[in-house]
Amino acid sequence: MNKKNILVVGSLNMDMTVSLKNIPKIGETVLGEHLRYVPGGKGANQVVACAQLGDTVTMLGSVGSDSHGGILVQNLKKAGVIVDHIQAPKNEPSGLAIIYVEDSGKNNIVVIPGANEKTDIAYLEQHEEVFAMCDYLLVQMEIPLESILYAVKKAKQFGAKVILNPAPSPDSSEIISYILQYVDIITPNETELQTLTGWAGEFSLDQLKASANKLLEQGPSQVIVTLGGQGAALCESGKEPLIVPPPDAEVVDTVAAGDCFNGALVVALSEGKSVEEAIRFANYASTIAVTRKGAQDSIPSRAEVEEFIKELTDE
Repeated sequence: MNKKNILVVGSLNMDMTVSLKNIPKIGETVLGEHLRYVPGGKGANQVVACAQLGDTVTMLGSVGSDSHGGILVQNLKKAGVIVDHIQAPKNEPSGLAIIYVEDSGKNNIVVIPGANEKTDIAYLEQHEEVFAMCDYLLVQMEIPLESILYAVKKAKQFGAKVILNPAPSPDSSEIISYILQYVDIITPNETELQTLTGWAGEFSLDQLKASANKLLEQGPSQVIVTLGGQGAALCESGKEPLIVPPPDAEVVDTVAAGDCFNGALVVALSEGKSVEEAIRFANYASTIAVTRKGAQDSIPSRAEVEEFIKELTDE
């Protein structure tokens, strides 16, 4: 099997995670149980998933010149990520995410971009050789929109497959429409799909299909909708949605589940698996992730996923 190079362009944040019984309502004060600082950011989480589950993966992104920045880069390096091109602009704070995780595993997240705003076109232009070497590009939406557009166009110019995880989702579907023509696979969750397509109302397969078709008409070959405990739905033009369920799991923390899913998906695709096979592999990896606390700390190794699959197969 020929090794494929994966490039992740995205955010790096320090996650300030607060554990509590219930996420507070507006105007409510509650007592937290634990406070932890752990490396995160959608881009960083996904690149760690790629590195721990696959092989050669490079990250383009920005950290601050503060103490958090060094920790974030070293954590990626420890996971096996190529970090040579990550920048640390002077006088910029690292991105920060404030995460509330309740006992059920559900969470709310507030992101302060910090240095991630410096992952701009001027920075990306300095690394054209990195784009030229990649076979797969994975990108999210915690960096400037114009940078996302530049990255997907540049990757397509060099013949790479482009996977967009539209998280956090933009406020308007019009914002993303000009990006989708360069995207091969888009991976929204149910809420993001609603935002991107104007879908309102209760979940149904018919509505899922109609909403996914709106995105398919703009360029992607596949829309993969992550559905939490229900798994993921593969949507392609002219076909009924295929629901791929995950194994059962006792949910502890869902913070990085989607990021783990996206990283695992790209790894499986880079290894020549079909899209359906890649979704199943991503389901296995993210199922392990939700049984653990933390962001990058929750992402399993390839050996752990393979052992998990073996245990399920032997049952």
